[in-house]
Amino acid sequence: MNVSTRPGHGQAAPAHTAEPPGSGPDRHRAATIVMACLGVFVAYLPVTTVSVSLPAIQSALGASTAQLSWVSDAFVLPMAALILTAGVFGDVHGRKKVFQAGLAFCAAGATIALCAQSVQVLWIGQAVAGLGAAALLPTTLALISHAVPDFRERGKFIGIWATCLLLSLAVAPLIAGALLDHVAWRWIYLLPIPVSLLAMAFAARLLTDSRAPGSRRLDWPGQCTAALAITAAVYGVIEGGAKSFTDVTVLLALFTAVVAGVAFVFVERRSESPMLDLTLFRSPAFAATTLVAMISFLALIGFFFVLSLYFGMVQQLDTLGAGWRLLMVTAAAIVAGQPVGRLMHKVSARVLITGGLLVVAASLFSLTTLDADTSFLSAAWRLALMGLGLGAVITPMTATAVSSVPHHLAGMAAAGNNAFRQVGGALGPAVLGALLTTRAVNALPGHLADAGVTGATRDRVVAAANADGLGAVAHLDLGADTGRALTALGQSFLDGMQLCLLVSGTLTLVAAGVAAVLLRKPKATA
Repeated sequence: MNVSTRPGHGQAAPAHTAEPPGSGPDRHRAATIVMACLGVFVAYLPVTTVSVSLPAIQSALGASTAQLSWVSDAFVLPMAALILTAGVFGDVHGRKKVFQAGLAFCAAGATIALCAQSVQVLWIGQAVAGLGAAALLPTTLALISHAVPDFRERGKFIGIWATCLLLSLAVAPLIAGALLDHVAWRWIYLLPIPVSLLAMAFAARLLTDSRAPGSRRLDWPGQCTAALAITAAVYGVIEGGAKSFTDVTVLLALFTAVVAGVAFVFVERRSESPMLDLTLFRSPAFAATTLVAMISFLALIGFFFVLSLYFGMVQQLDTLGAGWRLLMVTAAAIVAGQPVGRLMHKVSARVLITGGLLVVAASLFSLTTLDADTSFLSAAWRLALMGLGLGAVITPMTATAVSSVPHHLAGMAAAGNNAFRQVGGALGPAVLGALLTTRAVNALPGHLADAGVTGATRDRVVAAANADGLGAVAHLDLGADTGRALTALGQSFLDGMQLCLLVSGTLTLVAAGVAAVLLRKPKATA
């Protein structure tokens, strides 16, 4: 079935005239696209805002590295676990309602985090905001797919959507840096509150509601097994890095993740109204982009988590200084995204995605030479190179996933692609945080000895790192040995970061290989 043709309408008419009343006129379509872009902007604000603020949060709340991982994952985890459910809610009850609910959760989560006095309350605020992002991501793409049923034209608007996503990632660190120069870390959560509330007001007036054709129903067995599998996997990885992967609770969590994952596949194959129709994976383009999204986001989100700690713990930069460096990635991605959107009809998605991932991998490997004295310019060109590669990947990856399935499954395809992307994003800080901590703590005794810190002082530093993470060492008062201990800590951190960069680069190469082998040019049929 041609995705630009809707049942019950003549095929001679243009695609946009076949839409239900309210979504066809240009003014309603424009309003829908603007609101979708604003929604994804709000959804992604907490990602880099929090990333560059992690050192300040760690210092203020005395959080360990594992607890910091949960600050990031408390947001990403519910987003990954509930994206598919949110997509179904939108298809069944109306995407406008789910869109507004997502904005309300974003505002509520930011309010809780703004008032947090402990890391545990911060987790709650992050989790509530993650629920909002879970509602916004599939809904915004489904709204665009509904407003622009012609998949050829839709790619251009998905490019604008991706640009707004990147713009949110770009401006958030600068906002956080400017705020943290004058006020406490919690005020980084202020901006999402008025933006979300204003977007809700505009959406109530401007946005036209839509539903998926047919009789979809909520798939509670699928939702429960998916949420359990994702939560157990992330918990097992984070706690395995903090404790040991032979710990009984860690092994039980990982075993639960495997069992729940198998149960999810079993349930979805037999469901009359599956949350994720597994036949979507019969489309090579959808299967390839989904797998690429998960692998690449595991590598990249994990890398950004480690990089933000490097800026704070090793280079001793303030939040604004870290924000300017991260801006190199997102600004370059935005610059690359616009020409890539125009090239999508001339160059195959396989070439764009594979080439972009190879550029990202090259950037990651080049960053392995970073040290405590690396200058802004030396780091900036490598981060900009990463952004150029990333800009070549995001738009064609998202557009291919949505366009490679029948039009009535576009919302489910968008939700599925986003869900696997966020699973990778949730596992990224967990996996690379565990690698960072393990490698750095193991290297710390040797670097302390090289720095001249020995005896009881060395044992005290190592014990603090084993018990409470690397950040605890920075707060120890060691008298004359404090400077030498901090130097050793920085060198140990660099050892751990180098391992993380090698792993991230290798994973990105794997994603490029998957794209090169499996990806096919999207067609209008499915």
